Amino acid sequence: MGFWKSLFTTSDAASSQTASTGGYIAEAKGVDENARIFFSTDRTIDLYELEELCDAVGWSRRPIRKVRKAIQNSFLVITMWEQKGNRRRLIGFSRATSDHAFNATIWDVVVHPDSQGKGLGRALMNQLIKKLRSEDISNVTLFADPDVVNFYKQLGFMPDPEGIKGMFWYPD
Repeated sequence: MGFWKSLFTTSDAASSQTASTGGYIAEAKGVDENARIFFSTDRTIDLYELEELCDAVGWSRRPIRKVRKAIQNSFLVITMWEQKGNRRRLIGFSRATSDHAFNATIWDVVVHPDSQGKGLGRALMNQLIKKLRSEDISNVTLFADPDVVNFYKQLGFMPDPEGIKGMFWYPD
């Protein structure tokens, strides 16, 4: 637990910024001493900046109008930003859908390649799960590409313990 305590600030100064930064929820120590990393639930995101982030990790492009709709209809959106001086850059994104009572599914977790391997993906997921738990969501699921399954296992996610396989329907 020491890792998490050292990573996130919980001071009154950080909490007081909530109103002024629109959706500010936490701050992480930057991996670069000149940078500040912060997390936000503000859904006002430059969708072209999000598209650039997704391009950087090699995701297929999706229509901007559909991305906007997905964000608007998500239960929770958490973004991760790097601030260096006056420059603010989107370096992480995640969202979850939910039934608002018991279940949530995490979608679209992305961290810029320059910020990977530094604990920031873990920090982003921690913020997402912490926020879901604060809404009393107890069952959290996600779909993961095979190359990131181990990352999620390290965070405590496990394959379906009852061995039930997910099923999918796609239009022809």
